[in-house]
Amino acid sequence: MPKEKNVNDTIKAKGVEISVISAQDKDDYISLTDMAKFKNAESAGFVIQNWLRNRNTIEYIGLWEKLNNPNFNYLEFEAIRQSAGLNRFVLTPKRWISDTNAIGLITKQGKYAATFAHKDIAFKFAAWLSVEFELYVIKDYQRLKESESHQTALDWNVKRILSKVNYKIHTDAVKDNLITDKLTAQERSYIYANEADLFNVILFGKKAWEWKIENPNEKDKNIRDYATIEELLVLANLETTNALLIKQGISIEERADELRKLAKTLLKQIENTKGVKDLKQLHNQIGINTPADKNDKPK
Repeated sequence: MPKEKNVNDTIKAKGVEISVISAQDKDDYISLTDMAKFKNAESAGFVIQNWLRNRNTIEYIGLWEKLNNPNFNYLEFEAIRQSAGLNRFVLTPKRWISDTNAIGLITKQGKYAATFAHKDIAFKFAAWLSVEFELYVIKDYQRLKESESHQTALDWNVKRILSKVNYKIHTDAVKDNLITDKLTAQERSYIYANEADLFNVILFGKKAWEWKIENPNEKDKNIRDYATIEELLVLANLETTNALLIKQGISIEERADELRKLAKTLLKQIENTKGVKDLKQLHNQIGINTPADKNDKPK
């Protein structure tokens, strides 16, 4: 369990005050208990348990631990993962931490008992509650980072928030499930590119190489550098979902259908929401270039 510093901040989302604590490794942990109050102020603990018993949640936080925790107990994780989805399955944060030696969640006991999660996991929990709520959490978390120092604000951009851990989880899923020793280096490269272009076609309507041909003067850029905030948020969710579908052995054709449906649903939910508009305004204030619409992109 990460050792806490004496740092305690607060962010706000949709009228909900959310505690943030800093840990020894300098990563922040955000209160799931506070966020759960957005859905049910009286039974926040049950909201968290409902999220934890979801098989996709177990897969995600297990992958996160694999990437960040060398002492993660894989045997116990597999036992929990196999039970997820059963009607009798119940999982509490305390059990998850004690059984798997997890570091992505921490619990605070006493009068003000609460569950906190590493920011990567906390953002995923916020998205489970509501995609718009996630945007508000991200927006005020960026405000917190900006208040700490101007340089931090300039370094903290939406891609790091929305894509860093999801990208690694996705590429690891490809490596562990689609890449074999029998493949040549060229074949492996093709698989990685093909999976990446799956998202490009869904979100942007074209593959990376097609965009390069259309934009010959953008040699040091790629299609995702000009993604809107909405597209980045959807991309993060697509990467996580695709990683889970790959682990389930689903073909790329079937995954493409599922991902298109998910992208359409998410874009419809978040397009022109106040949270997106506020986040764009914040980026402009701290000097982060994120186009407001597709007309700002290179031709």
